[in-house]
Amino acid sequence: MTSSSAGGPERSNVREVERDIVRDFSARMSYAEYLDLDTLLAAQHPVSRPEHHDELLFIVQHQTTELWFKLMLHELEAARRSFADDQIGHALKNVARVKNIQRVVTEQWSVLATLTPTEYAQFRGFLGNASGFQSFQYRAVEFVLGNKNAAMLEVFRSDPAAYDLLHELLVTPTLYDEFWRSLARHGYAVPASALERDVSAPYRFNPELVPLVKEIYEGAETHWRAYEACEELVDLEDNFQVWRFRHLRTVLRTIGTKRGTGGSSGTGFLQRALELTFFPELFAVRTEIGA
Repeated sequence: MTSSSAGGPERSNVREVERDIVRDFSARMSYAEYLDLDTLLAAQHPVSRPEHHDELLFIVQHQTTELWFKLMLHELEAARRSFADDQIGHALKNVARVKNIQRVVTEQWSVLATLTPTEYAQFRGFLGNASGFQSFQYRAVEFVLGNKNAAMLEVFRSDPAAYDLLHELLVTPTLYDEFWRSLARHGYAVPASALERDVSAPYRFNPELVPLVKEIYEGAETHWRAYEACEELVDLEDNFQVWRFRHLRTVLRTIGTKRGTGGSSGTGFLQRALELTFFPELFAVRTEIGA
């Protein structure tokens, strides 16, 4: 063994391929086949002409976000079913995974924020009316969490699969609805107004729930599972609001106060979204505790 110039033994900068590593995939499923990478990596189709360098960033950012939304919706629906089956622990496991997904999609905004106003302006006009406003998966996530809006379905009238999904979620109890129904079956005095509400309507603050939430929080040791679930839902909403805020700030630094490509008012529309809440009683109770 020879010595390096630093005085230590000289080491090879090549890692040997271990003898048992599989090399022949002529009759075996490979990583690329399992993930269908041929389809996935061929799904980026810039529309700018001449093709602008930064459009690939814009496409990949939104496509990866949609993949995370797909998984988020998958987990939230599983959590909703678990609440309906009184499997609160299982539901919280799904919620915990969603919280980590939220952190990833929030951090992704920092990548898109590297797109300067000048760079985006060079291909924005080629997008036509395509806009993130039209993300049916994002709307589905909001519907599951309680921010339902029947008028939004018209945006997806030309996409039967998306329309049907959102219509089904519109008339299905939300994650929060199933949480209260599960607590009622566990003996909690959940008011009838919470159990019998019109689940197709946007969730509204219900003052009759606040005393129960206060009881759970002030007796956390006695009501630990319910208390834990409340705090997990608070985390879920906090994370969602941070995502909304990062979305707003990224749009503001990229296009200022221009109108959105889909016809929205742009940052004004996004600013108003910050006023929306999924689980209002879980935040209202903070004012009551210790007052």
